[in-house]
Amino acid sequence: MSVRDWELVGAPNARDLGGLPTTDGRRVRVGRLIRTPALGRLTEADLTVLGRLAPACVVDLRDDSETALAPPNRLVGDPRLVRLPVLDPAHPGFTYLSAVLHGHDLAGYDELARRGAAAAMAEVYRWFVSAVVAREGFAHAVRLAADPAHLPLLFHCSAGKDRTGWLAVVLLTALGVDEATVRADYLRHNDLTVESRATMSAAMLRRRPELDPETAQAVLEVRPEYLDAGYDEVRRVFGSFDAYLVDGLGVTTEVRAALRAHLLE
Repeated sequence: MSVRDWELVGAPNARDLGGLPTTDGRRVRVGRLIRTPALGRLTEADLTVLGRLAPACVVDLRDDSETALAPPNRLVGDPRLVRLPVLDPAHPGFTYLSAVLHGHDLAGYDELARRGAAAAMAEVYRWFVSAVVAREGFAHAVRLAADPAHLPLLFHCSAGKDRTGWLAVVLLTALGVDEATVRADYLRHNDLTVESRATMSAAMLRRRPELDPETAQAVLEVRPEYLDAGYDEVRRVFGSFDAYLVDGLGVTTEVRAALRAHLLE
């Protein structure tokens, strides 16, 4: 379990990755890596908490089409803001899942609907690994995390579960956290969002009563098979996670050493 003595009411799955152990007996430093959903729904009390966390850099993994539909991020202080869009608006998986989430017309998605939303989610995780734009975005975020001038680093997407979750997987693995611990942090999203997911699922079903409740759940939660799809794609394309870090994301020996120097205690 990560050390977490704070919470954000408007971002219930926000958490500090500090305290997670590495395989060589060290731990991720508290207050250095913070993962959240988008910050547009933070309360005034949340802003006080965020001020104490004092992120030096905020990485936003959303693209313009997403930020246009969301309330602006609420921030305090003067963090550096870095936009690293990890999205392909033409990718059928993304467009289908967005249509499901927002209640848009699902005409033209018969094949994806037949395979199911969970299969579409898994395909998106494979895209995280193999797509050039995704690798570029995640690689840039890793370089930011390796620079102490950008710490504490806060990173988020929309829901703070998929792109944010995969970036957390990348950073924690590069730091030497074992897969079981990485997986446990990834799956914490579900425990932290029980109420908010129920509210969102109910809203989705009101907009489209014919929607299968399982489809709504598949979009709103994280599942082991989603993460497995990413890991499988890593092995298929690169052979190992270390090779993915080096060849896919350009995490050199020097970058990895800097990550460990600044993010581990």
